[in-house]
Amino acid sequence: MSAFAWKSFYEDEDRPEKPRTYGVTEVRGPHCSLFSQNLLEDIFESMGEFVDGLKFTGGSHSLLPKTYIREVTDMAHKHNVYVTTGDWAEHMLRKGLSAFKEYLEECKQLGFDTIELNMGSMGFPEETLLRYVRLIKNGGLRAKPQFAVKTNKSDIPVNRDRAFESYVVPAPRSSEFIEDVDLLIRRAERCLEAGADMIMIDGDDVCRQADSVRADIIAKIIGRLGLERTMFEASNPKTSEWFIKQYGSKVNLFVDHSQVMDLECLRGRNLGKNHTSVLGSSHFPF
Repeated sequence: MSAFAWKSFYEDEDRPEKPRTYGVTEVRGPHCSLFSQNLLEDIFESMGEFVDGLKFTGGSHSLLPKTYIREVTDMAHKHNVYVTTGDWAEHMLRKGLSAFKEYLEECKQLGFDTIELNMGSMGFPEETLLRYVRLIKNGGLRAKPQFAVKTNKSDIPVNRDRAFESYVVPAPRSSEFIEDVDLLIRRAERCLEAGADMIMIDGDDVCRQADSVRADIIAKIIGRLGLERTMFEASNPKTSEWFIKQYGSKVNLFVDHSQVMDLECLRGRNLGKNHTSVLGSSHFPF
């Protein structure tokens, strides 16, 4: 049970204790800056009950010493936190099937629990990608395919001050295509049928900023795939707050480690509507 007096994990109140299958909070690990083990340990010791997963984003695990990775994964498992790779597995597909199998075995030895696979970056046929999802599952690891929705920039409202009824010059149409969301959902459904454990939705052009959230796309994805089988990237506190207000505490979110406590307050039934009165502005020493 939680050691925090204001927080308790009951299924009828918020969500159950770890390991959870919904209401998951996954945090960003080493990426642009090197995380020290002391920092990670402080996060796990102080907020470990609120952290479900740790992601090595941007292929950062490929640049770090294996001994360091193993120590981090062991520390995470000690606090019942799963560890996942970031968008790197797809780069191994260039080297063929045997290299990908070796990569999976190495990840397993290093203590990774989940392999994230970017389904749109390499242009492989759908059947080939589904085969890799099955390989991940057969290797004893969890599979988390990642999808991204590309929208035309001119279709996203511009947030700027302007006089009432004043004319705003339309933004020029970009060369980016508008992806068929129904096709994306169908591919995600096939991944789930192949054994995928979770579908990751990239924040670009969907939920990167709270003032340009594509609520229509998000509602369609959740409506078809289900709240428990999808995870969304929330790159700032306002976006996290939008998700909690729209879909409640059971939504799965990928956030920065500095947002964990505020997000947990939002998830809580008693504090979620007015969490700023409890914590004030977000300020953490790390």
